[in-house]
Amino acid sequence: MGTTLAPGRLGAAAVTFFALAATAPIVVLTTVVPAAYATGGGPLVPLSFLAIGIVGLLFAPGYAALARRAPFAGAMYAYIARGLGRPAGVGAAWLALACYQAIQLGLYSLVGAAAAPLLSSWFQVDAEWWTVAAGCWLLVALGGIIRAEVSGGLIALLVLGEAAVAVGFAAANVLDPAGGVVTADSIVPAGVDRPALGLLLAVGLLAFVGLETPGAYAEEAIRPRRDPGLAGYATVAALAVLLAGVSWSLSTAAGADRITELARGRGFELFFDLATARLAPWAVTLGRLILLTGLVAAILALHHVMARYLFALGRERVLPAAFGRTSRRTAAPRSASLTLSAVTAGLLAAAVLTRTPLLTGRRLMIVGGLGILVLLVATSVAALLHLNRVPNGEGVWTRFVAPSFATVALGLLGHLAFRDLGVLLGTVTSWIVPVAIGGVVALGVLHAMALRAARPVVYAGIGQGGVPVVVTPPLPRPRDPLAGPDPGRSGAKEPPNEPGAHRPERVKR
Repeated sequence: MGTTLAPGRLGAAAVTFFALAATAPIVVLTTVVPAAYATGGGPLVPLSFLAIGIVGLLFAPGYAALARRAPFAGAMYAYIARGLGRPAGVGAAWLALACYQAIQLGLYSLVGAAAAPLLSSWFQVDAEWWTVAAGCWLLVALGGIIRAEVSGGLIALLVLGEAAVAVGFAAANVLDPAGGVVTADSIVPAGVDRPALGLLLAVGLLAFVGLETPGAYAEEAIRPRRDPGLAGYATVAALAVLLAGVSWSLSTAAGADRITELARGRGFELFFDLATARLAPWAVTLGRLILLTGLVAAILALHHVMARYLFALGRERVLPAAFGRTSRRTAAPRSASLTLSAVTAGLLAAAVLTRTPLLTGRRLMIVGGLGILVLLVATSVAALLHLNRVPNGEGVWTRFVAPSFATVALGLLGHLAFRDLGVLLGTVTSWIVPVAIGGVVALGVLHAMALRAARPVVYAGIGQGGVPVVVTPPLPRPRDPLAGPDPGRSGAKEPPNEPGAHRPERVKR
């Protein structure tokens, strides 16, 4: 087995498709957008996606600069370690793994609901959600250990299918609007409800979770210091345009005066109901199939990201070194991938045995998204500090202006999200979420502190991508030649005071 990922296998486009798959755009359109319209957001829904896109573009310059300086599989783990310190970096790694796992489990719970209409229509079978999830788990477990470019090609095909269906449904909605005409009411809000706007912006930001994943593929990119940054820009722009355009088309098709009522009544089915009234049945069935494959693509993309985080931690010996090994044939992080598959299988089995309600899956996705939001804020702060503390050719916009605006904007959105946490989760025990997020980060920090005490060389290599760390011993303190010999070293020859004297070949004679 090897200890390095395969370089030069993924271009910027492939990395972009991995990131877009992790955001699961068609899942957002079928679940998040109807929920946003049901709150009475109206025209503010598509506008909120555009606003979040602007915030993402402010975040991207600092993220791209950090990815250029630390092109390692650990991504935000390495970035935060450089900007906020090694303990914060390990805490970020722990939080990233926990949050991605929570989002992945939530997506597994949606797989059964997405497959139910297809199984009923094609085979007259009513399958339990966990049977479909088990089949999906097997596909993801196999996809995690194959060559990165093969998995990337499959994910690119699935993402393109998602985009084609979303754009096709949107075109049908716009060409056949409610009342036969597209009105300004579907895009221009009559007034701004500030509490509703804050909630929509928070929900919109959670829909963009995944934009931070391109850095995890830096070591496998053709241009490791450039492709992740380009993929970050492309992911934000594509997602903002797609979500804003398709969500606006839903309001156009239903009518600005009826979209809230329909969203509350139909929920998950709104996206397909509007298409059913305008397209052939086979097109709607294809859309349902693409929803299922989009879920599989999102789960697989998150699995790849987690595997690379775990690989980075194992390579730096922060976690057992076995996680830092790769397959000799595919150069995939096989040990990390198989470990994650085993953990996910155990968690799914526990959910089935305890009869965990499917609503818990949706809440897990929200909680995981909030944790990633915390990491986005931390990464933006890390970019602001590190790029200005150690400048290396970046302009003022990249190292100061953009990270400053991004930190303020993301912090404000985080405040709105945690303020409305009870509404998002639909429970009064929402205080558990910030406590859980803080607890995971604290465990990671304690882990780093333990490494600093017990294994200082490992601690020194945190966030360095496995680069060997050389610890130079301190030079002896210069002595006054008039003070006489050291009484504790009688007869001993005094060491020279010049630097490098312990290496005679480095002393200029």
